[in-house]
Amino acid sequence: MPELNTLRALANDKRLAILGWLRDPVANFPPQVDGDLMKDGVCGLLIAVKLGVSQPTASEHLKILTQAGLLRTKRIKQWTFYKRDETALAAFKAALLREL
Repeated sequence: MPELNTLRALANDKRLAILGWLRDPVANFPPQVDGDLMKDGVCGLLIAVKLGVSQPTASEHLKILTQAGLLRTKRIKQWTFYKRDETALAAFKAALLREL
């Protein structure tokens, strides 16, 4: 059965938008000074700007997705970068389909 944490993480339009944008970060975010969009992920600040919310609000959404195992984080300097965990997402989809 799919994890309840994962289902709760996905039960929010903003978090679903984040996951969608991170599927193709080059198409959805401008180039970054630090960190490669594909290799390192997207800076949390860029995600907050695209969401149109404050940094703390975006951080809460990103924390929920990370705790659910859907995102991986990487620290570069003082910034946190976020990238989809494709293995975890595939496992969740498979578990969900088994339940249907």
